Amino acid sequence: MGIFGFIIFGLIVVGVVYFVMLYNGLVQIKHNVSKAWANIDVLLKQRHDELPKLVETCKQYMKYEQDTLEKVMQARAGVAAAREAQNIPALGQAEGALRAGLGGLFALAEAYPDLKANDNFQHLQQRITGLENAIADRREFYNESVNINNVRIEQFPDVLLAQRFNFRPFDLLDFKDEEKQDVDIKQLFG
Repeated sequence: MGIFGFIIFGLIVVGVVYFVMLYNGLVQIKHNVSKAWANIDVLLKQRHDELPKLVETCKQYMKYEQDTLEKVMQARAGVAAAREAQNIPALGQAEGALRAGLGGLFALAEAYPDLKANDNFQHLQQRITGLENAIADRREFYNESVNINNVRIEQFPDVLLAQRFNFRPFDLLDFKDEEKQDVDIKQLFG
């Protein structure tokens, strides 16, 4: 084997190493998306478990606000169904409805001084607000992971491997503009 053979062998080794590095990079990115989703899933489950406690605490004081409480529980069920199905677009919609429902619930609580002063309510409100903030942070990390995945599987030469080994794009967890708007407090009290 002459110098030409060593050069060919060296090029093959470099090509194989490059292929392995590209493939392993795509695998890592794909698993980062899964990990980011799992982090959101944990927080959604925790919030799912806390909401009935909050609604029960509010029911003791808010005798005339059953519609608001029911909207929160319906939205909670929608989030749970979308989460279980890992339906990202439906989850975005359900999250928007839940955020609006919680915003309405917390706004209505202002009209009930005894409820606002209740230690259990305050604790649950702080806990859910903390979970909301954590979900927002994790959603940002998830969307960044999805974006990195989606860009990489479309870039050359990664696209060749992505198509060959069925790497797929993921959906961003997105909210519609109307779901991001603040709750209209005048409407709640009007």
